[in-house]
Amino acid sequence: MAIVAEKSAGDTTIRPFTIDAPAADLEDLRARIAATRWPEKETVEDDSQGVQLALMQDLARYWLTEYDWRKCEARLNDVPNFITEIDGLDIHFVHVRSKQEDALPLVVCHGWPGSIVEQLKLIGPLTDPTAHGANASDAFHVVIPSMPGYGFSGKPTTTGWDPVRIGKAYVELMKRLGYERFAAQGGDWGAIVADVMAGGRTDPAAAEPAPPELIGIHTNLGGVIPPDLFTASFIGAPAPVGLSGEALSTYEQLRTFFATHAAYGLVMSTRPQTLYGLADSPVDLAAFMLDHGDGSGQPGLVQQVLEERLERPSDLTRDDLLDNITLFWLTNTGVSSARLYWESKLPPISVKGVKTPVGVSTFADEVYRVPRSWAEQAYPNLVYYNEHDRGGHFAAWEQPQLLSEDVRATFRSLR
Repeated sequence: MAIVAEKSAGDTTIRPFTIDAPAADLEDLRARIAATRWPEKETVEDDSQGVQLALMQDLARYWLTEYDWRKCEARLNDVPNFITEIDGLDIHFVHVRSKQEDALPLVVCHGWPGSIVEQLKLIGPLTDPTAHGANASDAFHVVIPSMPGYGFSGKPTTTGWDPVRIGKAYVELMKRLGYERFAAQGGDWGAIVADVMAGGRTDPAAAEPAPPELIGIHTNLGGVIPPDLFTASFIGAPAPVGLSGEALSTYEQLRTFFATHAAYGLVMSTRPQTLYGLADSPVDLAAFMLDHGDGSGQPGLVQQVLEERLERPSDLTRDDLLDNITLFWLTNTGVSSARLYWESKLPPISVKGVKTPVGVSTFADEVYRVPRSWAEQAYPNLVYYNEHDRGGHFAAWEQPQLLSEDVRATFRSLR
């Protein structure tokens, strides 16, 4: 799948990495798509039973006859890729240094079902801000790791690779690259990793201080939900008395999301090894990865992109989605990535007591919108907050310019 400089056992050097999918793997992918055994059409006229048959058949046709993985592969190889062993596991990462030597190092953390593909659009705006309407003083050196079990990183063969351990590995990676001072950014699981890197834990007794090298974090999925409200919304309880305004709206978003779209997380957090179809059927993998709503009960942005009926401007395209899905297929990481849900014992979006400087962005079509009051409670050292009228869960893909602007603004005062 890739060309890597040779290493000896226990070698922790940083080795160059080139992506080169075997032609036989691409032929096998197309053959499996063509051989898909389809179910009958859903018995409703909306997506309340899942990703609709017509949508999946249209996507499969495009994937089979028009989509070109080599274009994505070329974009990935246009940036410097590396791999290094940390804590016994190979960690793959993209590392793009800015031309500004005094740029701030930034580790950008993806989640599920994301990958480094999701973050590529951030590289230009963050490393070369003057070409994107910002100042040279806002430049970053950008590091984008593939999470353990995802993409080109190694697949853990033992338990224990939870967000806390991943965060420690990322700190080690940044130090190994020679960065004595750096920041972190994340969405989805990447936001949780950034939270715990910054010293956040739901249980204060388990908290560890943030590493001195980490100057702050930016998140586009703020871990701000009070634990009691997380539990109540998860079981579908009516909103507690006293909630109003933004807090009530966010609670209802969560309640709808858990009731209509969260089953994938329950399966992965309890029985990830049962998901053999993710390794055997590309169409099953695609449908499982695409089934994301936004907490409103309506089709999420991903399905709007596929149906070509976007309600708000977005940079997300059908090829973007297939680039990411194809990466999961070629690396056979459908099941290994799912195990992160089983590994983590942290309530994913609840308050974690982060005291490090934090910037929060909340997007209109996110699973839940973050009320400023909750952000201030969860992050007592909140240095930046911005609420956007467009964009959703995959902010780096959908709105890279807006997200880049927020990241610059968050760390401008911390440099």
